[in-house]
Amino acid sequence: MITFKERVSPSLTVKDSDIKIPIHRIFCVGRNYHAHAAEMGVSVDKTKNEPFYFLKHPSTYVASGSAIEYPLSTENYHYEMELVLVIGKDGVNIARENAWDHVYGVACGLDMTRRDLQLKARETNRPWDLGKDFEESAVIGEIVRVEPSKVENSAIKLTVNGETKQDSTIDLLIWNVPEILEHLSKFYHLEAGDVIFTGTPEGVGPVVSGDYLEGSITNVGTINLRIK
Repeated sequence: MITFKERVSPSLTVKDSDIKIPIHRIFCVGRNYHAHAAEMGVSVDKTKNEPFYFLKHPSTYVASGSAIEYPLSTENYHYEMELVLVIGKDGVNIARENAWDHVYGVACGLDMTRRDLQLKARETNRPWDLGKDFEESAVIGEIVRVEPSKVENSAIKLTVNGETKQDSTIDLLIWNVPEILEHLSKFYHLEAGDVIFTGTPEGVGPVVSGDYLEGSITNVGTINLRIK
């Protein structure tokens, strides 16, 4: 007899609240800091290029504070520290000036990446799914509710085993939060529970079993992860 497991959409936690937010979709913005694009061997001209996205399945979510396995089929497993948005109000064709009204809260996130598989896909003009959309690859901290002005210029940092690896500011995003929401909502009806990773600054690199990652965004919070 064949049996199937009942699955429930994973939920995010909200700081100082019993509210749980079921994850609907996870969108990720690619190459959204100039310095990170450069370290990946590409350049971004905002006057000629538009934002682009990849998705992670909700089941890839892992809470901050977890200890996770080194993933399958990679020898180059990378961290990417990011500001995460959680949509709280449905919208399509969102006007830039109203974009923050659709954001319920923000969090720290780690877009964990099988870099060797991503680069192999890029070189052969294939989708990035194997490099990005895999088990335990979307690490998200507690959701906080904060005024946009307290986030837009925040410092974003990540350390590995206490050594600083990423150190930048949110205002260096190529496409800022209103621009991302305006653009993404031209292609999708954004819904409450959608999650958006906004992009990572420079300094990405590999981690191995036993490493401890800790990140922070000013006025947003912290995130930590251990690789078993």
